Parts: sequence; structure tokens; C-alpha cells
Amino acid sequence: MNDHPENRNDEVYGSNLLSQTLPKSEFPSAENDPGRVFAAIRDELMLDGNSRQNLATFCQTWEEPEIHKLMDACIDKNMIDKDEYPQTAEIEARCVRMLADLWHAPAGNPTGCSTTGSSEAAMLGGLAMKRRWEARRKAEGKPIDKPNLVTGPVQVCWHKFTRYWDVEHREIPMENGRLLMTPEEALKYCDENTIGVVPTLGVTFTGEYEPVKAVSDALDRFEQDTGLDIPIHVDGASGGFLAPFCAPDLEWDFRLPRVRSINASGHKFGLAPLGVGWVMWREERDLPENMIFWVNYLGGNMKDIALNFSRPGGQIACQYYNFLRLGREGYRKVHGACYDSARFLANEISAMGPFEIVFDGDRGRGIPAVSWKLKDGIDHGFSLFDLADRLRVRGWQVPAYTLPAHCEEQAIQRILVRNGVSRDLCALLIADMKRALAHLDKHPARVPLGGDEASGFHH
Repeated sequence: MNDHPENRNDEVYGSNLLSQTLPKSEFPSAENDPGRVFAAIRDELMLDGNSRQNLATFCQTWEEPEIHKLMDACIDKNMIDKDEYPQTAEIEARCVRMLADLWHAPAGNPTGCSTTGSSEAAMLGGLAMKRRWEARRKAEGKPIDKPNLVTGPVQVCWHKFTRYWDVEHREIPMENGRLLMTPEEALKYCDENTIGVVPTLGVTFTGEYEPVKAVSDALDRFEQDTGLDIPIHVDGASGGFLAPFCAPDLEWDFRLPRVRSINASGHKFGLAPLGVGWVMWREERDLPENMIFWVNYLGGNMKDIALNFSRPGGQIACQYYNFLRLGREGYRKVHGACYDSARFLANEISAMGPFEIVFDGDRGRGIPAVSWKLKDGIDHGFSLFDLADRLRVRGWQVPAYTLPAHCEEQAIQRILVRNGVSRDLCALLIADMKRALAHLDKHPARVPLGGDEASGFHH
């Protein structure tokens, strides 16, 4: 497998290494030339999709050159080792304080931390709710064996949380055209064993915001009637970095006293590179003491909250870069352009004929996304899965998927408009969609693709 010394001058693709397939299972026995190994792996990576054309992902796929340089400068920094890298730790603390300001946390000592992504942040927020509920129940002499969590249609991280930590997941089903949590539905699922209610600021399936303030007001009335004080954790994975800039009057954050914690993804609309998330608690007392660990074997006695231990520091430095680089004005401009492009897409897709827009990218109601379905009662001769499959011919990943419980038969297609998805790219996508529809009209599918046959969708 290895190149012999006498072959060092061989052209890359004429070398021994690249004249055969790469090892797939057996561990190599000898060293190889770094440039040729790099070329071989780079070639395999070409088979991945073009991330800029991936309109399924919420994650950032374009970064300024300075971000790349900062990531390289931080490749050896372990975020958890705050004694060895005190300035990186200080930068993380600055980000926490800035997020406390952005999300209207009460004045004082902001309590939060970075995580490897919003899923970890959601786990920590959920675990804090469970621990607080357990402490209160124990103090009242009541059992703690049947905790439950109330959510709307949520991303898989909440299913993981409830399964990992033995919590009953009361996920409000979509039905009768209702695709979101509503205050009335949320209250139906609440009782003395409810550790919290989790509205999502940007539902994965459609892009819409769930009504956090309305749910909070309903829980206020519920407490007056029952004496049960049920907290809210806001899953702001996407909306937490959108609403403050593009819907500043929307009350969803710590302005609402019932909101005790928030998670958000820095690597989504926070514009940082993969992967960094953030979790913030309203006050110190909202983070149970038994979730805090003190570690002294890295050179100092350091506070540790996150689930993961060793973590890269580059994403935190880049998050701080974006905060300084853009400020409120810059984030508003970047995301505003995304919302404008989303409305452009919604208008163009609606005008094509076969589609009914589910969410049009209204910045006051959701994230810069467009979701649609096929109009009911018409034989279109194709499915959304056929359209998604056809768009892949041009490299576009525009996911089609079915909705969760009670709406499993309803297929939806969706586009996420992130920074870097320019208006010109949107216009090219629309042209390709029209060509795809013309092809499907000329060559109708005898048996349209279904969700089980189409490529997977996990975002």
C-alpha cells in the first residue's frame, strides 16, 4: 500500500498509493506520503453533496475567510481546559453575557455555557427542569417516579432527552390542520408530574414559531387555578438568533418570567461554524447545584456544566468574532436578506400551480424558510419525493418528508434560506424547479416515490 522511496517523484495519480483502492477495513501497516493521502481523501469527499446547495440543513455552510483563519488558530485549544486557555474561557464568558443581554435576562450574574450544539444545550435545559421538579417533589414528600415533558412537534433531540432520562414525552400531535403547539392543547397535557413545557421557536417541520407568550399566559392562569408552577424552556435552536434582530417586539425570551431557560444553536443562525450551541438559565437558582462539577486536575479548580468534556475552542472564538463583526445591525441585515429571499421563493413556488404554501417565511411568525405541500384533491402525476429526487440531478437538496403523529400521510417540502443562499441562487433554484416540473409532466411517474423510498431526511 505504501509508496517506496524510489517512487517519490511519481505524479500523484501515477503513484502506487492512488493506483489502487484505499484500505476500507484493515489497518494500514506502513506510512504514506501526506500529499497523496490528502489527494485520495479529498477525492472521496467530492462524492458528498455540495453543502451550499443543501437547503435541508439549518447549519451554516458559508463563512468569511477570517473565520477559517480563527478556526485554524484554535485547532489545539481545548475549551474545557480553562486554566491552560484562560483567554478562550474569557471569550466564552463574554458570549454568555452578550446572550444574556440579547435575550433580556435579569441583571446579575448570567448563568450559561457553550455546548457542542443545540441538542446538548437542550439536554442540559431539560435535565435542569427534571432536577428542579424532583427537588420540589421530595420537599413535599411526593413521588418522583413519573415525570413528563410537554412539547409540540419537536426535533429528535427532545425524544433523546426523554428516553435517556426516563421522562414521559407528551408530544402534542398535529391534527385538523394545526401544525403547532397551542396554549389550549398544552394545558391538556399538564399535571403535577409535568417538569416543563417546551415551545419551539422555529418548528423543524414547517419553520413557524410556536406561541411562547400565549403558552406562558395560559400557564400563569393554570397556576392560579391549580397551584402548579410549570416552567417553560424555549427551544430557540434557530429562532434564538433570529427573533432578537428581525422580530424584536416578539415576546418569547426572559422578558416572560415563566421562561427559565433557553437553548440556541450558534452554528445555525448564530452564523458560527459547526458545532457550537448555547444554553442560558434565567437566574443562578434555575441551574441545580447537583448539575455543576468542579474539576481540579487541569491546573485549577474549574466549574464544568456541559455534558461533553473535551471540546474545541475555535467555534466559541468564531461566535465572538461574529458578535463583534456584525452586531445587531449586521445580524439584522444578514437575516433580513434571508427573509426577503424566502418570501421571493414562496411567491415563485406558489405561482407554479401545483403547490399550497404552508409557511411563507414571514419574519414575524417564523424562521427564513418556505414549506409547501401538493394541493389536495388533484392527481398531479408525481409526489414531492419525485420532485426532490429530480432536483438532486442539479445538486439541490430540497427535502420532502412526512409529518409526525396523526399527520403521517401528509408530505411536506421545505427550503431553509441561510446566509450564503443568495437571491441569485434562489432564482437558479426556481428555474430548476420549473424544469423538473416540466420533466415530470412529460414523464409522469407510474408509481410516485414515497417517503420510504426517497433519500433520508434527518434535519
